[in-house]
Amino acid sequence: MFNEFFQEQWPLFLAVAMIIMMLAYSYFGDKLSGYKSVNTAEAIRLYNDEAYVLDVRSANEFKEGAIANATNISVSELNGKLGQLPKDKDAPVLVYCLSGARSARAAGQLVKAGYTQVFNLSGGINAWKNAGLPVGTNKSKKNRKK
Repeated sequence: MFNEFFQEQWPLFLAVAMIIMMLAYSYFGDKLSGYKSVNTAEAIRLYNDEAYVLDVRSANEFKEGAIANATNISVSELNGKLGQLPKDKDAPVLVYCLSGARSARAAGQLVKAGYTQVFNLSGGINAWKNAGLPVGTNKSKKNRKK
């Protein structure tokens, strides 16, 4: 009886299995990736606690506005410029981009490089702006080290 139902409704079972896998990944994904996704309130706390702020957007995007004191290294250049990041790999690093996708990839790269406290701003600078938080035009602090 179950076999017949399964055979007739296999697309439904497949859809349910996909939903369960996506829910599990959304719950356990950060733990498996080694970094934590944070909302703007948590990002403000990290910023106020003097976390190293890394903007992984392009230089042109960075010029349009960024979080104050952020260092700009595009995600495509990050692996080659790890030496410009803080030497203390246990210091908190807040990573962001436009929407959070590129910074998630960059956060994974930082974890692989040995950084232990990596935080990805969910929603990126778009979420930051939508929360009414300040964005300024500043020059990249590519050589800023903590």
